[in-house]
Amino acid sequence: MTVVIAIILINCSIYITSNLVIYFFKYDFGGAGWQGSYTLFNTFGGAVQILAMMILFPVLRKFMSTTKVFYTSFAMAILGYASLIVIAFCTSMSNVYILFIPGFFIFGANGMLSVLTTVFLANTVDYGELKNNRRDESVIFSMQTFVVKLASGIAALIAAVCLSVFNISEDTEAVANVAGSSVIGLRLTMTIIPIIGLLIAILVFKKKFILTDEKVAEISEQIGRNK
Repeated sequence: MTVVIAIILINCSIYITSNLVIYFFKYDFGGAGWQGSYTLFNTFGGAVQILAMMILFPVLRKFMSTTKVFYTSFAMAILGYASLIVIAFCTSMSNVYILFIPGFFIFGANGMLSVLTTVFLANTVDYGELKNNRRDESVIFSMQTFVVKLASGIAALIAAVCLSVFNISEDTEAVANVAGSSVIGLRLTMTIIPIIGLLIAILVFKKKFILTDEKVAEISEQIGRNK
């Protein structure tokens, strides 16, 4: 349940940003070529996410335990959101490449967190076998699909409420009609709420999660002896 709650909070935080980022580019970043900038940013983010899963995670894992990599990923994501706030409020955002800075941290963290939550779920299978004398892989891993969809739904609801509250229209002709307060609300929704969600996830995980690398090794040894 600890891992499930963490997955919901992590994915909900990331999905809120991904649902609103197109409106950020359209109404905040703006400009005639905002579509191209949006596509370039998403392409960069997707590449960073994949590289983080394939390269950055294995590299960090050589020097850190899985839980330390987990907390490092949280720190990266929060740093990314913090830098996005600074860039949005303190610069003119005239160049899309400056947004690659928060994009690197947020997408890179998301890639590693995706790997880590799967690893932690796998570890709970062994823990469950030790406690209940049965392996429930199908039930446990089916939960991952469910909670991802649940987080996606929650994030979509929050994004829809944001657009409604701040009077942001999907109409392409309404760009000039978006007020400054609406833009500020959009910025805060796609940064502050995810930061809060990630911080709650950290607190829940730190308080309840017990399957450290040492504990997992101990459980595997016990299961091996029982067999």
